[in-house]
Amino acid sequence: MSSQIWSRFTSHLYVRIWLAVVATVVVLTFLVAAAWHFSTDPPQLPIREVLVHNADGQVIGTAQTKPDRQRGEDIEFDVVTTDGQTLNLLLPRPQRPPGSAWNRPPFGFSFGWMLGLVGLAVAVGAYPVMRRLTLRLEALQRGVERWGAGDLSARINTEGRDEVAFLARRFNHAAERIETLMDSHKSLLANASHELRSPLARIRMGLELMGVDKASPQRMEIARSITELDQLIDEILLASRLDTKQADAEPFETLDLTGLAAEECARVNAELMAELQTGPDADHSLTLQGSPRLLRRLIRNLLENARRYTHGDITLELAQTGAAKHQKAIIRVHDRGPGVPAEQRERIFEPFYRLPGASEREGGVGLGLALVKSISERHGGTVRCEARPGGGASFIVELPIGETRP
Repeated sequence: MSSQIWSRFTSHLYVRIWLAVVATVVVLTFLVAAAWHFSTDPPQLPIREVLVHNADGQVIGTAQTKPDRQRGEDIEFDVVTTDGQTLNLLLPRPQRPPGSAWNRPPFGFSFGWMLGLVGLAVAVGAYPVMRRLTLRLEALQRGVERWGAGDLSARINTEGRDEVAFLARRFNHAAERIETLMDSHKSLLANASHELRSPLARIRMGLELMGVDKASPQRMEIARSITELDQLIDEILLASRLDTKQADAEPFETLDLTGLAAEECARVNAELMAELQTGPDADHSLTLQGSPRLLRRLIRNLLENARRYTHGDITLELAQTGAAKHQKAIIRVHDRGPGVPAEQRERIFEPFYRLPGASEREGGVGLGLALVKSISERHGGTVRCEARPGGGASFIVELPIGETRP
């Protein structure tokens, strides 16, 4: 019963740390006390009275210590014999070796050095104990960071019965529930996309079979609404897969970013400007490791966003910066639209966020720029919005040219 109580008492992390500290202090105190004891002179009893005997053992003289004698002085007596003579008896104290008392044998070195060695020994002995206690806290920290970075399968070792083990178990339970909910969410989106696309396909087919003039406003409006719904479903699915960082979302390969950008610029009549490296060994195209489908969607969304807010004068610039392993591909899309207020340049990359008054404009569901940010981060890059000199907005994407795994 007592062993169970002790085990339960010492299972708490704070108790174990406290016991380790107490044990360290006790050991250090004991070693310091022992060192002090052996480094000082053995105690000497004070001499209070002196008796002088003759050869027959008879007392022939006595003396008392001087009452005004100072501690550390030589011991001096005035011995008065029985025949009335006065003899002076001097007992000099033993001379210390050169240096202080802490320099003398049995140690042969200073007391300060000895204390330093004792402290070092205590530190070395206490480190494994403290390290063992904190390793599990570091493991818990790493697991939480992995989970917070998007790895929902991250779990933590639950060995032990203290507060850290309890916290690890609760974290694993919560992470498992969230992962289950996310799996259900993805399954729901997949099923919803299938169920929604089927009636959309039937509506599109019925619209083709109606025989209504293709140029009629009614048919054009229905076709546009169907296209927007189809685009919305596709963007929601892609955003969900990127947010959950599915490893199989899109394979990475070496792709020609210049050719991909040229195709998308031709689709919307945008101007393409490429500032690539020059030289005998320089390539005339910009290649990098990435997902062709995702990077095509990134460029298309930026161009569509620019076309939505301006008529013509859309420019896409490609550039390459850095050297060796730190090269980056720069994608800049410029427009001459109304621009983005400085306080809104971060929020426009949030899902379903639109600038005030933009909900009435044609097209756009508020997911395009959010997808641009997710795709950039998936490739290890960044995206930002800046004001364009002369009016308009500039969206700048920076992507590492080296291999980046999803």
